[in-house]
Amino acid sequence: MKLLLVEDNIDIADNLKLLLENENYSVDIAYRKKEAISKIDSNEYDFYILDVTLPDGNGFDIYEDYVKSKEKPTIFLTAKDEEENIVKGLEIGAEDYITKPFSARELLVRINKIMARFKKNNVIKIKDIIVDIDKMEVVRAGDKINLTSLEMKILLLLVSRVNKVVTRDSIIEHIWDWTGNDVNDNTVTVYLKRIREKIGSDIIVTIKGVGYRVDSDEK
Repeated sequence: MKLLLVEDNIDIADNLKLLLENENYSVDIAYRKKEAISKIDSNEYDFYILDVTLPDGNGFDIYEDYVKSKEKPTIFLTAKDEEENIVKGLEIGAEDYITKPFSARELLVRINKIMARFKKNNVIKIKDIIVDIDKMEVVRAGDKINLTSLEMKILLLLVSRVNKVVTRDSIIEHIWDWTGNDVNDNTVTVYLKRIREKIGSDIIVTIKGVGYRVDSDEK
């Protein structure tokens, strides 16, 4: 598993890198916001550890502008323990938040727990559809369904939020993040129609005037 650690304290960063690599994680380090952005643009990571306070910016901005759309687990590191910072980190989508000083072993335990949870959720079965997030594959009755890259990303966006409504505005925003192209309501309608036709299943429910939802069939 490949991990990006953004931490301006060289000693902390080096010690964490050594510990994580001993646990078979592949670790890249960025000591500045600019360096972090460059690494994010040129690499794919499975996990992000972001220091909130950096010499040239902050981890919250890195997360919101460059990491959030990738939908990968993230932990914030910070020396600040004010409640509003903890709440902000969790509200914008981070999996966890740990304040300095902290035990490196504690951080490792948290990472392992989060990754175990993510791996468990990476194969999703809904009715007769199986979605493998890691392989980016959709299967029905043993047959692989061929979706375009963008169709697959839209479907993954929906199934990763099972039982929750994904608004049309959110889908439009994600398509912009993925492609850089302007889209509108009609574009979303067309994509959802194509996805439904290809998967041949009624797992995607339209919430009129709001968006779409995929419901779990688990009781």
